[in-house]
Amino acid sequence: MDFFIRILVAALLGGIIGLEREYRAKEAGFRTHYLVAMGAALFMILSAHGFDGALTTENHRLDVSRIAAQVVSGIGFIGAGTIIFQRQAVRGLTTAAGLWVAAAIGMATGAGLYLLAIETTVLVLLGLEALNIVLRRIGHRQLTIKFSATDRMTIPPLLEQLRGNSIVIDTYKMSETTDDSGRQRYNVSMEVYGSRKNFRDQILHIMTQFQDVSVENIE
Repeated sequence: MDFFIRILVAALLGGIIGLEREYRAKEAGFRTHYLVAMGAALFMILSAHGFDGALTTENHRLDVSRIAAQVVSGIGFIGAGTIIFQRQAVRGLTTAAGLWVAAAIGMATGAGLYLLAIETTVLVLLGLEALNIVLRRIGHRQLTIKFSATDRMTIPPLLEQLRGNSIVIDTYKMSETTDDSGRQRYNVSMEVYGSRKNFRDQILHIMTQFQDVSVENIE
């Protein structure tokens, strides 16, 4: 019954972190964190208690850390699957770190360290949510912007206005296509940096001032 409670608590704590990631629409959500924490707890229990009768002589001591040690390295394969290198930007590092911590929480619960596991879960949620609110107002962030224009001469003034508002254009790429009506359209994709505070709203406000500019995506 004690082992059952350990696995249950580990699954619940991992699921709580997964719910936050699910809410943020990240690569690994509730089910992934739920399973990782529960599996880590089970491996920890097996490592510490699964081989009690394997070695019974006084001259030998069973190393209870062998299986548990493999969880630490094994979770890296799952975490690597959530990391994406896209358009010169690395995404998914926070989710991968969340999976790593979820495995640690599961191992702590599997070892019977409930208070430590609960405390870590609370700190993880504070780091993901509470600090996220603060970080939105300080520092800088990066965005990928995709937009199109029917007049090529509109793009330079738009870029100058962005730069005039302390928005740094890191990468820039433009391609030319023809729409169904036969008109030329100029498609632009660029990476920009700026102050976190009202960064996205500021860019949208600037771009909506140009009538022939259509914003396709900002992320």
